[in-house]
Amino acid sequence: MELESFAFVLLRSGPNAAGFSETERERLQVGHLAHLEAMAAAGKLAGGGPFGDRFDESLRGICFYRCSLQEARTLAEQDPSVQAGSMRVDVMTWWTKKGSVTFNR
Repeated sequence: MELESFAFVLLRSGPNAAGFSETERERLQVGHLAHLEAMAAAGKLAGGGPFGDRFDESLRGICFYRCSLQEARTLAEQDPSVQAGSMRVDVMTWWTKKGSVTFNR
């Protein structure tokens, strides 16, 4: 079986998550979404989105990157929400059967 990999980024609440006003959270969310759009436009972000029905309130969302693990880590850490400490990232390689998962480009 042929495999392919994605850089899997798990977004979690960061160390400063509770320390922002509503206005600041809204500003960070706008920057977060703009960052993700830029990554998608650059062909680096394959897909992702927020979690619902979380068993762990620290879990925020996931992203699948089409680049090396180190590049995905660097790109994810450039997210304004991560830089502000509202979120933090766990980055790992995820393997799957080639062609079993598709994302809109």
